[in-house]
Amino acid sequence: MKDFMFVFRNDPAVMAGMSPGELQTSMQKWMDWIGGIAAHGKLVDRGNQLANEGNVVRPAKVVTDGPYIETKESIGGFIMVRAESLDEATEMAKGCPILFAGGNVEVRPIIRM
Repeated sequence: MKDFMFVFRNDPAVMAGMSPGELQTSMQKWMDWIGGIAAHGKLVDRGNQLANEGNVVRPAKVVTDGPYIETKESIGGFIMVRAESLDEATEMAKGCPILFAGGNVEVRPIIRM
């Protein structure tokens, strides 16, 4: 078994435009999806949602505000899963609720050193 990280990217404006009921429905879909992965013993880390604000450190220790929400896509969060292969992990990602809200899931193998 190998570990994989699912990185969730979306347009922050989509969530900002949701009603409280839509947000609650969306959260339940996320809980069900992650719960299903956990029920199969494939969840390594529930991860976290990421805040929109932050800083970016560049070469020469230059610090700027960012990431910039003005972009159409930002990283919204992550989880870690366990699968036999990249193909299996990718199949798990296909059920992610973010796909139904115009977002995407980046599936990346984790290299343990």
